[in-house]
Amino acid sequence: MHRRFVALLAALALLTGCGASVEQGTPKPLGGDAPPVAKFTTEPADGATGAPVGTPVRVTVAEGTIDQVALTNPEGAAVAGALAEDKRSWSSTEPLGFGKEYTYAGRATGTDGKPVDLTGSFTTLDPAAQVRATLFPGDDQTVGVAIPIMVKFEADVTDRATVEKALTVTSSADVQGSWAWLSAREVHYRPEKYWPANTRVHVEAKLYGVPYGGGAVGRADVTSDFTIGRNQVVKIDNPSHQLVVQRDGQTVASYPASFGRDADPELTTPNGTFVVMEKFSEFSFDNPRYGYTNVLKKWAVRFSNHGEFIHENNDNAANIGKNNTSHGCANLLEADAKAYYDSALVGDPVEVTNSITTLPAQYDWYDWQVPWAQWQEMSAL
Repeated sequence: MHRRFVALLAALALLTGCGASVEQGTPKPLGGDAPPVAKFTTEPADGATGAPVGTPVRVTVAEGTIDQVALTNPEGAAVAGALAEDKRSWSSTEPLGFGKEYTYAGRATGTDGKPVDLTGSFTTLDPAAQVRATLFPGDDQTVGVAIPIMVKFEADVTDRATVEKALTVTSSADVQGSWAWLSAREVHYRPEKYWPANTRVHVEAKLYGVPYGGGAVGRADVTSDFTIGRNQVVKIDNPSHQLVVQRDGQTVASYPASFGRDADPELTTPNGTFVVMEKFSEFSFDNPRYGYTNVLKKWAVRFSNHGEFIHENNDNAANIGKNNTSHGCANLLEADAKAYYDSALVGDPVEVTNSITTLPAQYDWYDWQVPWAQWQEMSAL
C-alpha cells in the first residue's frame, strides 16, 4: 500500500507540473496570427513598365471595401478618378502622360475588419513618336449626302486594325457603313448608299496612345459632330448637254452645259460618281499642256481631283447647251453657274454617265467609285 501511495503522489506531482507551465505563458486567441483577408489588385500592376496611357487605371479589392485611393503623377498631383458605389473598385477618369511614373496609395477594410494598405507604382509608355490625326468633316458643318468621313495621319500607320477599332461613327438615322484604308495615312468611312437627308452624325477617333506600329502612337483624340443636309444630286449625261440638279429625286433645275470633248479620252468628262469637294467664287485654271494659264472663271465647284469642275464659262457661250468642247469641266453660263454654286454643298454627289471614259478609282475623293463589296474589303477588320 505504501508503494502505491507514493506512485500516486508522483503522478499527481507530474500533472501539477504540466499545469504550472501553461500558466507561465499568455494563451493566444484562436486565429490571432491570421493575415488580413482584403487584397488589392491594380491594373497596371505594381512595377509595370510601358503601361498604356489611354486605358483607365483600375484598382479593385477582394473581400473588403475601399476606404480611399490616390494615384499621383511625378509632380505629386492626383489623377482624377471615381470610386464605385459598392466601394470595391476605383477607376481613373483622365488620361495619363507619356513616359511618367505614377504612384499608388490607399487603404481598404476587409470583411474581417482589418485594414490593408495599397502601395506601388508603374511607368507609362514612352513612344518613339506621337502622330497627329485630323478628322473631316469638322464640327457644326452641314454637308451633302455623299460626304465621306476622313481620318488622315501625319505618318504611316502599320497597325491598321488596332487604329480602326478606335474609330466609331453613330448617327441619328442609325446608318451602317464601313471604314476603308485608301493609303497608309488615310482611312475613310461611308455607308453603302448615300446618307439620309438631315442625319446628325457623331464621330469619335479615340486615338490618344493607340499604337500605330513601329513604336508610334496616337497623339490625341479627335471628335466631330456634323449634319447631313438636304438630298441634292447633280446628274451629268454627257450627250444631253444639260446639267440636271435633283432634290429628293425630283428635278429642280436643268442648266445648258458644255462638257468635256466627246471623242478625246484625255479631255472628256469621265463616268463615275464624284463628290463636291470645294467651292470658289473665282478660280484660276492652268493647263500649260493645252496652252492656257491663269484663266479666271467664276463660281467654280470642284468635284474631282483629276481636274473636273462645274463653273462659269461665258467665253464658251456659243457651245453651251449644244456641243461638248471643254477640257473635262462642266461649262455653264454665268447666271446658271451662280445659281448652281449657291445651291451646292461640299459632299453633294455628282453622277456622270455616257462618257467614253471611266475614271479610275484613284483621285481623292473617289469613295463612291468603289463597289460596296470591294469597299468593305478595304477595311482592316
